[in-house]
Amino acid sequence: MTTSLTLAGLALTAVILWANLRPWWTGSRDPKMLAPFGKGAMFGILGAMCTGGLLGWLAGCAPLVGSTAGSKAVGAVTGTQTSAPLTRGTLSGSLTEEGAVVVFLIAVGVVFAWRKAGKDDKKRMAGGAFCGATLCATAGVAGALSFLPGLVNQAGEQVRAAVESAGVL
Repeated sequence: MTTSLTLAGLALTAVILWANLRPWWTGSRDPKMLAPFGKGAMFGILGAMCTGGLLGWLAGCAPLVGSTAGSKAVGAVTGTQTSAPLTRGTLSGSLTEEGAVVVFLIAVGVVFAWRKAGKDDKKRMAGGAFCGATLCATAGVAGALSFLPGLVNQAGEQVRAAVESAGVL
């Protein structure tokens, strides 16, 4: 999906990001408080690297949902309609087979964490996944994270080499 994020969608994403980071910032600043949001954000960012499948589809839908909801929210509050897309960035299309396995394993881990999480942590994880996927649709964040697909691919290659050297494959 190639839907671009609008400025109103980015504003909505910023509100969700602020709602999740503010309690941590004004509280004890314990890194454990950010773990649910971080897991969700990692899920969304990894999904943005996928060109197809469920993760790719979810990450592709996030900018559309964010732009639509953001436009309605901004329009309702200000009376002004916004629809101009921001410059689009992408992380997709650069995963190898080994990198895809790493993404799959991390995604399964996040799903298991979701199932174990309480109601509030599930909300934080969902917010993180939304923020991760929508922010990766912008050129700036996608450019800043352009190293990530290579890193994931390299991790997968190292796992493959370790498995082959152990004689499993």
